[in-house]
Amino acid sequence: MAIIERGFISQVHHTLDYRPSANIHRKWRAKIKYQFSTKMWKSGLAGGWHFVSLPKTLSEEIRENLQWQEEGWGRMKAHAQIGELKWETAIWFDSKAGAYLLPIKAEIRKKTKLEINQEIEMNIWV
Repeated sequence: MAIIERGFISQVHHTLDYRPSANIHRKWRAKIKYQFSTKMWKSGLAGGWHFVSLPKTLSEEIRENLQWQEEGWGRMKAHAQIGELKWETAIWFDSKAGAYLLPIKAEIRKKTKLEINQEIEMNIWV
Protein backbone atom coordinates (compact mmCIF):
# COMPACT_ATOMS: atom_id res chain seq x y z
CA MET A 1 0.00 0.00 0.00
CA ALA A 2 1.56 3.30 -1.03
CA ILE A 3 1.42 6.30 1.27
CA ILE A 4 1.04 9.63 -0.46
CA GLU A 5 2.46 12.43 1.66
CA ARG A 6 1.17 15.95 1.41
CA GLY A 7 2.97 19.05 2.64
CA PHE A 8 0.26 19.97 5.12
CA ILE A 9 1.19 21.34 8.51
CA SER A 10 -0.87 18.53 10.03
CA GLN A 11 1.23 15.99 8.12
CA VAL A 12 -1.75 14.31 6.54
CA HIS A 13 -1.16 10.95 4.90
CA HIS A 14 -3.74 9.05 2.92
CA THR A 15 -3.90 5.66 1.27
CA LEU A 16 -6.45 3.55 -0.52
CA ASP A 17 -7.50 0.50 1.45
CA TYR A 18 -9.30 -2.24 -0.48
CA ARG A 19 -11.30 -4.67 1.64
CA PRO A 20 -14.06 -7.13 0.92
CA SER A 21 -17.43 -5.84 1.98
CA ALA A 22 -18.96 -7.81 4.84
CA ASN A 23 -22.37 -7.55 3.18
CA ILE A 24 -21.56 -8.24 -0.47
CA HIS A 25 -19.61 -11.38 -1.32
CA ARG A 26 -16.75 -10.97 -3.82
CA LYS A 27 -17.27 -7.24 -4.23
CA TRP A 28 -14.63 -4.78 -3.14
CA ARG A 29 -15.05 -1.30 -1.87
CA ALA A 30 -12.37 1.36 -1.62
CA LYS A 31 -11.87 3.49 1.45
CA ILE A 32 -9.40 6.31 1.69
CA LYS A 33 -7.28 6.31 4.84
CA TYR A 34 -6.21 9.64 6.29
CA GLN A 35 -3.61 9.95 9.06
CA PHE A 36 -3.28 13.18 10.98
CA SER A 37 -2.47 14.82 14.30
CA THR A 38 -5.12 16.74 16.18
CA LYS A 39 -6.32 17.66 19.68
CA MET A 40 -9.57 16.77 21.40
CA TRP A 41 -11.77 19.66 22.53
CA LYS A 42 -15.05 20.04 24.39
CA SER A 43 -18.05 21.99 23.15
CA GLY A 44 -19.16 24.84 25.39
CA LEU A 45 -22.81 24.06 24.68
CA ALA A 46 -25.10 22.18 27.04
CA GLY A 47 -24.15 18.53 27.17
CA GLY A 48 -20.48 19.23 26.50
CA TRP A 49 -19.76 16.91 23.56
CA HIS A 50 -16.10 16.09 22.88
CA PHE A 51 -14.71 16.36 19.35
CA VAL A 52 -11.61 16.34 17.23
CA SER A 53 -11.48 18.63 14.22
CA LEU A 54 -10.02 17.26 11.03
CA PRO A 55 -7.41 19.60 9.52
CA LYS A 56 -8.98 22.19 7.20
CA THR A 57 -6.88 21.14 4.21
CA LEU A 58 -7.94 17.53 4.74
CA SER A 59 -11.58 18.56 5.19
CA GLU A 60 -11.46 20.58 1.97
CA GLU A 61 -10.06 17.59 0.08
CA ILE A 62 -12.70 15.22 1.48
CA ARG A 63 -15.53 17.66 0.80
CA GLU A 64 -14.34 18.38 -2.74
CA ASN A 65 -14.00 14.72 -3.69
CA LEU A 66 -16.41 12.81 -1.45
CA GLN A 67 -19.25 15.19 -0.62
CA TRP A 68 -21.57 12.91 -2.60
CA GLN A 69 -21.24 10.42 0.28
CA GLU A 70 -22.68 12.88 2.80
CA GLU A 71 -26.06 12.16 4.31
CA GLY A 72 -28.23 14.77 6.03
CA TRP A 73 -26.56 17.63 7.92
CA GLY A 74 -23.17 17.01 6.26
CA ARG A 75 -22.81 13.60 7.97
CA MET A 76 -20.45 11.08 6.37
CA LYS A 77 -19.90 7.52 7.57
CA ALA A 78 -16.34 6.77 8.61
CA HIS A 79 -14.13 4.43 10.58
CA ALA A 80 -11.66 5.86 13.09
CA GLN A 81 -8.60 4.65 14.95
CA ILE A 82 -6.65 6.01 17.90
CA GLY A 83 -3.79 3.76 18.96
CA GLU A 84 -5.01 0.17 18.64
CA LEU A 85 -8.69 1.07 19.11
CA LYS A 86 -10.81 1.12 15.92
CA TRP A 87 -14.51 1.95 15.69
CA GLU A 88 -17.31 2.79 13.26
CA THR A 89 -18.44 6.39 13.46
CA ALA A 90 -19.29 9.42 11.33
CA ILE A 91 -17.86 12.85 10.68
CA TRP A 92 -19.96 16.00 10.31
CA PHE A 93 -19.05 19.05 8.26
CA ASP A 94 -19.09 22.26 10.31
CA SER A 95 -19.58 25.10 7.84
CA LYS A 96 -18.59 27.74 10.43
CA ALA A 97 -15.23 26.05 11.06
CA GLY A 98 -14.80 24.87 7.47
CA ALA A 99 -13.80 21.43 8.75
CA TYR A 100 -15.23 18.03 9.54
CA LEU A 101 -15.77 17.17 13.20
CA LEU A 102 -15.44 13.70 14.70
CA PRO A 103 -17.31 13.21 17.98
CA ILE A 104 -15.41 11.22 20.61
CA LYS A 105 -17.81 9.27 22.84
CA ALA A 106 -17.09 8.72 26.54
CA GLU A 107 -16.43 5.02 25.88
CA ILE A 108 -13.66 5.92 23.41
CA ARG A 109 -12.19 8.59 25.72
CA LYS A 110 -12.04 6.09 28.60
CA LYS A 111 -10.51 3.27 26.55
CA THR A 112 -7.83 5.54 25.06
CA LYS A 113 -7.37 7.69 28.21
CA LEU A 114 -7.79 10.88 26.18
CA GLU A 115 -7.82 14.31 27.76
CA ILE A 116 -8.85 17.71 26.39
CA ASN A 117 -6.08 19.39 24.36
CA GLN A 118 -4.02 16.21 24.28
CA GLU A 119 -2.15 15.71 20.99
CA ILE A 120 -3.63 12.69 19.19
CA GLU A 121 -2.30 10.68 16.25
CA MET A 122 -5.27 9.16 14.48
CA ASN A 123 -6.55 7.54 11.32
CA ILE A 124 -9.91 7.80 9.65
CA TRP A 125 -11.27 5.91 6.66
CA VAL A 126 -13.99 7.45 4.47
